[in-house]
Amino acid sequence: MSTPLRLFVLAGEPSGDRIAADLVRRLKERVTLELSGVGGDELTAQGLRSLFPMSDLAVMGVTDVLLNLPKLLWRLEQTARAIIKAQPDVVVLVDAQDFSKLLARRLRSRGYVKPLILYVAPSVWARNPERAAKLKPLFNAVFAVLPFEPAVMEQLGGPPTVYVGHPSLGETIEVKQAREAGPLVLLPGSREGELRRHLPILKELAQELAGNPNITDLVIPTLPSLRPRLAREVESWAVPVTLVDDRSKRRELYAQAITAVCVSGTVTLELAMARLPMAVIYALDGHQARVYERLGQPAVSLPNIILSRTVVPEFVSGTVNSQRVAAAALDLIANKKARQAQVDAFGELAMLMEAGQPPHEREDPAEQVLALWRNQRLLIGS
Repeated sequence: MSTPLRLFVLAGEPSGDRIAADLVRRLKERVTLELSGVGGDELTAQGLRSLFPMSDLAVMGVTDVLLNLPKLLWRLEQTARAIIKAQPDVVVLVDAQDFSKLLARRLRSRGYVKPLILYVAPSVWARNPERAAKLKPLFNAVFAVLPFEPAVMEQLGGPPTVYVGHPSLGETIEVKQAREAGPLVLLPGSREGELRRHLPILKELAQELAGNPNITDLVIPTLPSLRPRLAREVESWAVPVTLVDDRSKRRELYAQAITAVCVSGTVTLELAMARLPMAVIYALDGHQARVYERLGQPAVSLPNIILSRTVVPEFVSGTVNSQRVAAAALDLIANKKARQAQVDAFGELAMLMEAGQPPHEREDPAEQVLALWRNQRLLIGS
């Protein structure tokens, strides 16, 4: 009987939960898996009994972190104790950059020597490049979801980094032509702070766009755990909104939609793989706004970052103007040529994401985990 792989996986938000669930599915195809950790709906569907609710970690921005600091510190200690007690063969920490770094540091200081993997590289290419070298003593490997990141981590002296792509690659839609009409997709984010800042903007946006003949309906894709929160919110909107909490239906929705207005994040990559034109928004808290200005207002959406040019319009500010966003969305809806230009650019992006950038071609994350596990077993002679 083969030795099972005891895996501890931690995801701090829905995008990480999806990435982690994809990894678990891949590993189950290869080995017997004993799973523990922290996750949401998608990891739960893979058999995880979460140590605590993933939502406890889904905070972003200094304000939200300070408001939740006692809980975050307790969850940090609780997670470290669970890992030290269970001694899993491999620990995979998916994104949640600050929490993951603090957890790795605590584990190493307490003598945990087995493989630690950080899945989703920190954006050291955008700010604080010195962070890369500081990760090297903590992590055996970093799995990057953007094709240019392994080269950057290597240049900055970070941990060994491989490009593994993103689960959204498995949902690529080969759309050649922009649609004439269809649903408008609204994506307000998943963290409480994001919902609090972005839902009022999207409410005003929905009212501005109501009655446009090219928009058949307004749809918000969400998670089952967030549906009650969003249902209460959209009850007060002046226009009807459909909520979709079944991920299997998103592919069909994106194929039918005319465009999307979404909060910046990994969802922009998901939409790009679905060839759905978009406008991107992000309402910053005070600290985020100061950092954004200090950095010179860089691109924040993944299509623009990966392709190194402006493909999708961005509205990033401490006070996002819903009328400006509505005007941009209406321009995009009225201009099929502009929408087609995005569709074509997304095809270019998909090819780059599929292959990687030589010499860092795309690798299978499950095979990388198994290689680290087997090497560890050889070292300890088991």
